[in-house]
Amino acid sequence: MAVRDNKAQNRFELDVEGAVAFANYRLTPSAVIITHTETPRALRGRGIASELVKGALELIRADGHKVIAGCGFVVDYLSKHPQFADLTG
Repeated sequence: MAVRDNKAQNRFELDVEGAVAFANYRLTPSAVIITHTETPRALRGRGIASELVKGALELIRADGHKVIAGCGFVVDYLSKHPQFADLTG
């Protein structure tokens, strides 16, 4: 499963079983603000949102940006995954 950056819709996307989990974002000159994550109801409880956020953070890191957690799920994910702490400073 590969996360992609859908720049036209300002969201990271992850295809799973014909459905799409996504994380909306807004860009600032220095950071990506993830404003909302959503997993289709039928796919919830399987760690898909975590895979989505992990992939999004890896793409943000590769682009040399910082991240601002604008939704509770991303706040929780970052607190549990210190390997991404460099993106929040």
